[in-house]
Amino acid sequence: MKSQEIRQKFLNFFEERGHMIVPSAPIVLKDDPTLMFNNSGMAQFKEYFLGNAKPKSNRITDTQKCLRVSGKHNDLEEVGIDTYHHTMFEMLGNWSFGDYFKKEAINWAWELLTEVYKIPKDILYVTVFEGSEEENVPFDQEAYDIWSTLIDKDRILMGNKKDNFWEMGDQGPCGPCTEIHVDIRSAEEKAKVTGRELVNGDHPQVVEIWNNVFMEFNRKADGSLEKLPAQHVDTGMGFERLCMVLQGVQSNYDTDVFSPLIAKVSELTGGKYTIKAKDDEEEKINIAIRVIVDHVRAVAFAIADGQLPSNGGAGYVIRRILRRAIRYAFTFLDKKEPFIYELVEVLSTQMGAFFPEITSQKELVKNVIKEEEASFLRTLEQGLHLLDNVIKQTEGKVVSGVKAFELYDTFGFPIDLTALILREKGFELDEAGFDAAMLEQKTRSRAASEVSTDDWTVLVPGNVEQFVGYDQLENEVKITRYRKIDSKKDGKLFQIVLDSTPFYPEGGGQVGDSGVLVSANDTIQVIDTKKENNLILHIVRELPANVEGALVAKVDVDARKQSMANHSATHLLHQALRTILGTHVEQKGSLVAPTHLRFDFSHFAKVTEEELAQVEAFVNERIHEQLPLIERRSIPMAQAIAEGAMALFGEKYGDEVRAIRFGESMELCGGTHVQNTADIWQFKIVSEGAVAAGIRRIEAITNKAARQFYTEQEETLKELKAVLKNPQDTLKAVVSLQDENAKLKKQVEQLLKEKAKNLKGDLKGQIQEVNGIAFLAVEVDLDASGAKDLAYELGNEYSNLYVLFGSVANGKPMLTCYVSKDIVESKGLNAGTIVRELGKHIQGGGGGQAFFATAGGKNPAGMAEAIAHAKDYLK
Repeated sequence: MKSQEIRQKFLNFFEERGHMIVPSAPIVLKDDPTLMFNNSGMAQFKEYFLGNAKPKSNRITDTQKCLRVSGKHNDLEEVGIDTYHHTMFEMLGNWSFGDYFKKEAINWAWELLTEVYKIPKDILYVTVFEGSEEENVPFDQEAYDIWSTLIDKDRILMGNKKDNFWEMGDQGPCGPCTEIHVDIRSAEEKAKVTGRELVNGDHPQVVEIWNNVFMEFNRKADGSLEKLPAQHVDTGMGFERLCMVLQGVQSNYDTDVFSPLIAKVSELTGGKYTIKAKDDEEEKINIAIRVIVDHVRAVAFAIADGQLPSNGGAGYVIRRILRRAIRYAFTFLDKKEPFIYELVEVLSTQMGAFFPEITSQKELVKNVIKEEEASFLRTLEQGLHLLDNVIKQTEGKVVSGVKAFELYDTFGFPIDLTALILREKGFELDEAGFDAAMLEQKTRSRAASEVSTDDWTVLVPGNVEQFVGYDQLENEVKITRYRKIDSKKDGKLFQIVLDSTPFYPEGGGQVGDSGVLVSANDTIQVIDTKKENNLILHIVRELPANVEGALVAKVDVDARKQSMANHSATHLLHQALRTILGTHVEQKGSLVAPTHLRFDFSHFAKVTEEELAQVEAFVNERIHEQLPLIERRSIPMAQAIAEGAMALFGEKYGDEVRAIRFGESMELCGGTHVQNTADIWQFKIVSEGAVAAGIRRIEAITNKAARQFYTEQEETLKELKAVLKNPQDTLKAVVSLQDENAKLKKQVEQLLKEKAKNLKGDLKGQIQEVNGIAFLAVEVDLDASGAKDLAYELGNEYSNLYVLFGSVANGKPMLTCYVSKDIVESKGLNAGTIVRELGKHIQGGGGGQAFFATAGGKNPAGMAEAIAHAKDYLK
């Protein structure tokens, strides 16, 4: 049975039983501060389990793209090593929100597996929760009794809290679960050891395929459990594992989910995938190929959903996954050129019918991955050179773990690759030292981000909160619930939920509102507003004296108006870019703040000055046309799209959407906007640049910030005229001054060259012979260019020269290091390493090539010490 048919049969089965089929939510979560990625099928339904929103149907089924690479659910290091863990995987699920419970869930699961998919009953085992005295939760007798009518009792196993009690996180909905496991080993293997003994034992052919979670409890901040007001069913079946069972293979990677990708990797690299590896070399190649085909799926879908690789947050996780794939290819498949991006075409063919985003975003995904590959391969090449230098400077056969951590932390050089290379060269890695350095960094990071969250204190029960901020910036409110949060970063804060709030919560790129809550006795500052699980959270540093009393909520009007102007301007900017650059332009991210706006978009070339001028003019024309806002707050999604509204990839939309129109610009948007484009006043682009391959960024200002910009420009021009003695033609005067400066600069350069030549004769007499190396370390009265010229001139006369010059220009110290190429290899000297380490004496740093490098600093007083230590590298 093909994977597409397996997926469709699941959805059809539950649709026939009254479930609504819903699409997969984006793999990247944008409105849940507790999660970076969808790590389970239930993540997009959290607000329903918490009772903060009502689902479209009490019965839902779907297949959800999931990613498990960080936090509590982290499978990254197992991926590729075994054959059943993945970074990205599909979770087939059926959901009941206060509707059916254990009886239906268990019976339907058994019916689907044994009657529809025809899985033999004698290869299945089930587990039920054995109970926990610690939690005061009894043995799940109900689940056991239901299973007893379906399967032999010797195939029903007891599961402990770790395996059979599922929790969303440290707090929130949770409950016992019953898992279904399958044993696909050969008859001979089963005769030796029964499947009972291998369930939950990490055996590659005895695996869990389906988990039915019965949400009965809520985990409170103090660790205690309370009964939920309604009982829910949350199930998840691993699609890739199910395909393995139904296609009669022994590994997820042998299914048609992965086999086309594996074939393409083999074609591109020459590495042959062997179903049963005969030796360690074949297994190393197998692991590398598994890592690559798994990781490209995760990276490609994350980029398609709007998450670019970066150096922080979710973007860093994506970059880390891709780099793991690159280094496996580099080490075990000998691939030194980008190739992983070529697998995106195969993914599009395989999965595009069910997940259309991978097809529509294909070119962008390919370009971003290709650029990331090229960049990291350059890093690996640099890292290999740096590691060679570390080895040369190592006394004995054990390489410092601290040095290895520096390579990992500063240069991104993988520690497993470091260990591999060291073993090949007959060295050992001080793993304890590396682990200690890593632990110290993680401890610092964890302490900085550690947050404790109290339970909600509920003052008004039920889901009564609403947002009125489109129409009002001030209104009377009451607090419906509040809780305390405490973090090392921000200290003690409170999150308040109001019954009817004018405060806009951060979302859609727009920052959250600030303002005040006013009572007869208090004025409480609202420092930010966010949304979590369908609740609008007002962040304050203190609670009102009377939390049950009436308050007046007042949004910071000026900041909101500036944000509205900037948000409306982003819509016009999007329209302008598509009109002038082409309809391939799509929004890939935005920031709307009171002070400025930032807009990321897909485009594969630098936007020229002429194009930027056209874009700016286009937006300002729409502003001057005084286009009124046409807002439709509750329009069917399909109707809005049919009428021409733009939906953004990676965003989660409901059946009913809000559409914003200014003239010909129409987008789906939940943000706040001006009533007329004239309120934007003026639009001014302040920068344009690259964010990633195929992604550009424009930053711009409007309204008050634009007025301030033009005022500052006028003041600058006045000051410039005054400095130039108020010439009639300011531009002509500046050009004349530049010409005169250029002539003087040439004269100075000539004088400095002559000075350097004269200095060269004096310095040659100071060169010492140390261990076969011509050595000189001295402070010189030259600028950076003069010091470089002098070092190279001396280098032309010596084949074994190591020179370090110190100089100070405009109060800033600088080190210049030259090492003859003949002794870079023979003596293990590296100019880049030398200036990086000696630069610490002048409170700075730098780098360069092995034969020439410079470092700048802030402390001229340390120059003498830096020069004094230059000789240390000759020992």
